[in-house]
Amino acid sequence: MKTTSQQRRAYKGPIIFSLGFRPFFFGAGLWAAVAMTLWVFFLAAGLDVPSRFSGVDWHLHEFVFGYSSAVIAGFLLTAVPNWTGRMPVMGWPVAALAGLWLAGRVALLFSLYLPALVAPIIDLSFIAVLALIIAREIIAGKNWRNLKVLIILALIGAANGLFHYEAYTTAGFDGYGIRAGVALIVMLIMVVGGRIIPSFTRSWLMRQPKGRLPAPMGGFDKATMVVSAAALLLWVILPESIATRPMAALAGGLNLVRLARWAGHRTFKEPLLTILHIGFFFIPYGFLTIAAGDLLPGWSRASQIPHAFTAGAIGLVTLAMLTRTSLGHSGRPLAATKTVTAIYTLVLLGVLTRIAGEFLPDVEPLLHAAATFWILGFGLFAISFIPIFVKPRVQKTPNLR
Repeated sequence: MKTTSQQRRAYKGPIIFSLGFRPFFFGAGLWAAVAMTLWVFFLAAGLDVPSRFSGVDWHLHEFVFGYSSAVIAGFLLTAVPNWTGRMPVMGWPVAALAGLWLAGRVALLFSLYLPALVAPIIDLSFIAVLALIIAREIIAGKNWRNLKVLIILALIGAANGLFHYEAYTTAGFDGYGIRAGVALIVMLIMVVGGRIIPSFTRSWLMRQPKGRLPAPMGGFDKATMVVSAAALLLWVILPESIATRPMAALAGGLNLVRLARWAGHRTFKEPLLTILHIGFFFIPYGFLTIAAGDLLPGWSRASQIPHAFTAGAIGLVTLAMLTRTSLGHSGRPLAATKTVTAIYTLVLLGVLTRIAGEFLPDVEPLLHAAATFWILGFGLFAISFIPIFVKPRVQKTPNLR
């Protein structure tokens, strides 16, 4: 019987479908740029998006549920083999799943020309099929402790379904579904990021001159997670409640302290690490934005979706993982090239200018600049990483000396 590594080497299909991160990370990066380009075009031309969603609903959905679901799929399909010790899902199942994700993007964009239920069914079936694939792998590998991943997928799928219902009946942008989707992904970043960010940072700092290292996971982190979960739940269910803003302020403060404990200030020589710390910073900032409410000139209601959560935390942390995972799993050095640094810089500039628009809501050029930076950053990622996605893993030359 062939070993897992032998089976992987025996794969003869298109390289892009040999591991889950390849098609889904490429699709996520490209869609982040293309969807923003379309959104800006429709706004500038004064045209309606050819979707049954309103323009704002389509824009929000395609980032929170479209882009993010591709990132989650790429991450899980690549990570699960490490959890289970089984052969990675590859070939036609990956191609079919990627095709289903793409079909969802196209169907929702042009849903105005389709029967009412077609686009929602296609879109919602993606997470369901992904969950079935992940469940099969985890159960076959008897990796019972990671079955909780299925709960997360089910909740994200439910939030997406609720968004569809609200968008078709009232408005999705101010409903429970979009807040639940954002909250779930932010919570996922707090859980996963809270482990990998200090871990990656510690590993790198151990090879640097002596200095402070990230604090290990402990009671403070767990307490912060509990408070953050409570604050997010309040924001999702009772966004205008008198308790939501003080709880969000507490969560913001605790997460700032948590982030400070990870020694991010010592990582500036390695952008692959720095961007993770910067991206995580927008989680406490997002909580504080909710807490501030009417104090911000362009921010009138706690139920609004903070760009600090979406563009900032979700956009930057996922971008950091797209680049790092792609480099690592393709056999390349885990170090930021000039191109990778440029990608981070462009997207970060997009985030900062978009958030500035919440303080200066009438300065339209800021919004145009934010969209331009975002498109350039994610577009550069998609184009420059094509060789990683379509070519075999780099084989390191053995040292014969």
